[in-house]
This record gives sequence, structure tokens and C-alpha cells, in this order.
Amino acid sequence: MSEYVTQETFDKMREELQRMKGIDRPAASRAIGEAREKGDLKENAEYDSAKEAQGMLEARIKQLEGIIATAKIVDPSKIDISKVSVLTKVTISNLATKKVMTYQIVGQKEADLKAGKISASSPIGSGLLGKAVGEIAEITTPTGKMKFEIMNIAI
Repeated sequence: MSEYVTQETFDKMREELQRMKGIDRPAASRAIGEAREKGDLKENAEYDSAKEAQGMLEARIKQLEGIIATAKIVDPSKIDISKVSVLTKVTISNLATKKVMTYQIVGQKEADLKAGKISASSPIGSGLLGKAVGEIAEITTPTGKMKFEIMNIAI
């Protein structure tokens, strides 16, 4: 599945991948080599720890490579704000509680609820996609059905 990201997030992922391949991977190999020199590998906790750390690093490298290979970079200047889409900021009103909230719809990689960023693949995010100002989005969440009125859409 493609991940929608901004150019800034894409660049950060590429920098992280380069750091892991160029600095972290050689450091993990050195740590394994040093632990191997300390004797019997069957009872060498340092060796086991170094191998585990290397495995987690390699898994993260593989994950980032996959995300980068399929990422779709979204240009904020070309976003249509007539309806909710990825990277738009949408102000919604919960019709049951009358609470008004503003969220930016982002890809999974950038989602951060505390920062007001929700994933386009989350129940609320996907339920809002394609809606216009004034429309009601009826969304099934883990806590039940919720209705939100779209109040505003912006960049």
C-alpha cells in the first residue's frame, strides 16, 4: 500500500535510511564482532543482545525501503480544498456532543493525534475523505457510530 507523505517527511525518511545503512549497520557489525571475541557464544549475553539489535535494525531498514519505494509525495499547493483529502485540515463538529475539532488528514507515517494529525486510513480519517463543507459523515468507530458535520476545509 502506498503511503502519502509530504516532501519533508519523505526527505526525513531517506536521511534516516542513509544513517542506518551508513552508520548504524557498521556499528552493529562491530558490536557483534567485539562480543564474538569475548568467548563462548552459547552463554554470551552481549553477543545475543548485539544480534537482536542488528535484527531490529535490519527490519527497520527493510520497512523504510518499502515505504520509500511506494511513497506518494503530495504537493500541498495542488490540493483541492472543495472536499476533504490527504493533507487538508478539516474542522468537524460531533453532532452528539457538539464538540468542534480540527484535524489534518495525513498518511500513516505522519499520524500524531496530539498534534492534530490523523491517518487517512483511520476510521475517522477515511470516513471524512471526499466529504464537502456542510456534509454529514456517519462513521463507524470502535466505540460505535458517530456523526460529524464538516464545518471547514483548509490547507
